[in-house]
Amino acid sequence: MIQNVGNHLRRGIASVFSNRTSRKSSSRAETAGAMGDSGEYRNPTEVQMSQLVLPCHTNQRGELSVGQLLKWIDTTACLSAERHAGCPCVTASMDDIYFEHTISVGQVVNIKAKVNRAFNSSMEVGIQVASEDLCSEKQWTVCKALATFVAHRELSKVKLKQTTPRTEEEKTEHSVAAERRRMRLLYADTMKDLLANCVIQDDLESRDCSCMVPAEKTRVESVELVLPPHANHQGNTFGGQIMAWMENVATIAASRLCRAHPTLKAIEMFHFRGPSQVGDRLVLKAIVNNAFKHSMEVGVCVEAYRQEAESHRRHINSAFMTFVVLDADDQPRTLPWIRPQPGDGERRYREASARKKIRLDRKYIVSCKQAEMPLSVPWDPSNQVYLSYNNVSSLKMLVAKDNWVLSSEINQVRLYTLEEDKFLSFHMEMLVHVDATQAFLLLSDLLRRPEWDKHYRSVELVQQVDEDDAIYHVISPVLGGDAKPQDFVILASRRKPCDHGDPYVIALRSVTLPTHPETPAYRRGETLCSGFCFWREGDQLTKVSYYNQATPGFLNYVTTNVAGLSSEFYTTFKACEQFLLDNRSDLAPSLQTL
Repeated sequence: MIQNVGNHLRRGIASVFSNRTSRKSSSRAETAGAMGDSGEYRNPTEVQMSQLVLPCHTNQRGELSVGQLLKWIDTTACLSAERHAGCPCVTASMDDIYFEHTISVGQVVNIKAKVNRAFNSSMEVGIQVASEDLCSEKQWTVCKALATFVAHRELSKVKLKQTTPRTEEEKTEHSVAAERRRMRLLYADTMKDLLANCVIQDDLESRDCSCMVPAEKTRVESVELVLPPHANHQGNTFGGQIMAWMENVATIAASRLCRAHPTLKAIEMFHFRGPSQVGDRLVLKAIVNNAFKHSMEVGVCVEAYRQEAESHRRHINSAFMTFVVLDADDQPRTLPWIRPQPGDGERRYREASARKKIRLDRKYIVSCKQAEMPLSVPWDPSNQVYLSYNNVSSLKMLVAKDNWVLSSEINQVRLYTLEEDKFLSFHMEMLVHVDATQAFLLLSDLLRRPEWDKHYRSVELVQQVDEDDAIYHVISPVLGGDAKPQDFVILASRRKPCDHGDPYVIALRSVTLPTHPETPAYRRGETLCSGFCFWREGDQLTKVSYYNQATPGFLNYVTTNVAGLSSEFYTTFKACEQFLLDNRSDLAPSLQTL
């Protein structure tokens, strides 16, 4: 079917290839200034580190210690951050890390880090880790990580310069970094809401209590003295060193449960709450919070104090690590049950179950490729933040594509198309004499969309999730030869600009709600990725862009418009322009709240 769509487009759009060639030539010209001596573009903040794994870096199985790997990752990322900032930087947090492969002694670890985006005084650094076998020349992806670093100057306040993304990958990472930052800030609230509003399933009553291991048996406490080799030139302890110590005590706690050598598979976000310096004593505490069938969660916290007589300890860091125990065939073994201590132990036990649910939801929604996931995914409070994140980031990734092709232009309304993998996307663009904030407010209210879009026959607000996210039930009239009208359950996520130059965003995607199942009266439609972006082009002048990644049921309608056989896209978009012009004076009080 996609092949037929491609043939259809090629017949209908004679000028596509000349346009594509001119756009690529322009892109090459813009990138030429960033080329190195070899003629290959390289991000100016990129830092690469290669380390040969020696016996002193390995654990009892001859594999690279994750603690050592974390130190190398942190060092590489810090060098990249300091290259951009031009001043010392400290680790603020490290996002979740999933380890795909172990690294053996004699292999090489290749680490690449670059700044994805800079904010006021903090920046997100993207890290890629691969292992290399020097004998066979084979390479494997080990993990990817995202770290946040904060720039520090002693005598002046730091205001970081913005990064300038050039490639499609850099534009995507730069755009999505703002959404990831928002997700980090909301994590604590997400956890609190899940524990308050959702029943966390546990099977304590159905377990054989005679086989349970008391959680207290896994408790570990260790003290480390911060010495000059553990700190940077400012005397602050390296974040990677603290993470390595945390991994060490967590491994001991996990071993006490399984009485075997565990393998670390995932680390939940490291969040540094404060610095520590040379001379500090760091108390590291670890305990198994919960044991599932094939994995266990170990909680680790770090506290610091300066003198032995001090009664108050500073909370430096906390993290949660997931371990498995592998058999001879590298398959996970069944683990013993854990019996939590009353009080805090039971709280940690249930929080571990909640984190597992959040982790699985996040991995499913955020990590998987679009082609591998259904168009509509279930909505519930536990995946609210991540589904909203995926909604906005998917649209931003579509916007960042650099191979859009101009298909037609009518009265300064431009239609672009993009053929990629299994998807056909289109993008319409025009300039409107309306303030960007006004356009954003008017079009983010889907209840008003039937006023200008005849494809929205009626709209019902199902749930106002929060200030920026809402779920709507949309009924669309019969299209083409369909016997029934369509209905949609749509999540609408809106975002204000994070920084100067960012667009206002309204992202739309389908979700599944138990309260709105499919009915015989309608044919359930789905939208994978669509929405608006608004760029301020001047005083009372806004560039309005609409994007849509067409689903199979919508393809024939899309290709008919793209091939120039119908003007419905143009007519609808011009109706949107008139709607904005007619209603721009309605929002004066609302503008003051943005």
